This record gives sequence, structure tokens and C-alpha cells, in this order.
Amino acid sequence: TVVTAEELRTKRGDVFYTFDSNDDNILTVEEYSYFDDARANDMERNGEHAKGRMNRVQDGMTLAFNDVDGNGEVSREEFIGQVDAWLASIDRNEDGQISQADFGPRG
Repeated sequence: TVVTAEELRTKRGDVFYTFDSNDDNILTVEEYSYFDDARANDMERNGEHAKGRMNRVQDGMTLAFNDVDGNGEVSREEFIGQVDAWLASIDRNEDGQISQADFGPRG
């Protein structure tokens, strides 16, 4: 399976919509805490994540990574706008997409 930047934008838009409880295009600290809890629960259920393979993926979903203007909340534009930086942090083989090769052992 290969994931492109455009697919990441779509997926992040869906995630944002899920946690923006008042539909104001802003994730507040409170809304982000629900997002953090959901990600933590996902990590607990998946033992592979616990081995650190998904750390780069998880880092790109944090408030600190996505709060580009540093105002303590994340707008939809910030969240989706961080796709290229997020992809670059995961894309070990620098082919512009994410695949299993970006998570396996280094060759």
C-alpha cells in the first residue's frame, strides 16, 4: 500500500472533522485532548506501535507539530497545511509517498 500527499490531506481533513466538535474549523486544547486520547487508545491496542515504528507518524499528529502559529489551538488550515512536513518526516526513502519501505529495517 502506498499513500500520497493528496491522500494524506483527505485523511487529515476527515480526522479534523471528527474532532472539531463545534464545527468552527479550530481544534481547541479541549478538542485536541480527545484526539490525543483516541490516538493513545489506538497505540495501546496495537503492539507494533509500541515498538516505536509509528513514532514519526504520531509526532506529526501532535498539537505542538500542528500549531504552526503557536496560539495554543490548531486551525483546519494548519492541520492540513502540515501534510508536506509530516510526509517528509515519515518518508525515509524520499520517494514522495509513504509505503511499508518507510517503516521497515534500514537497508
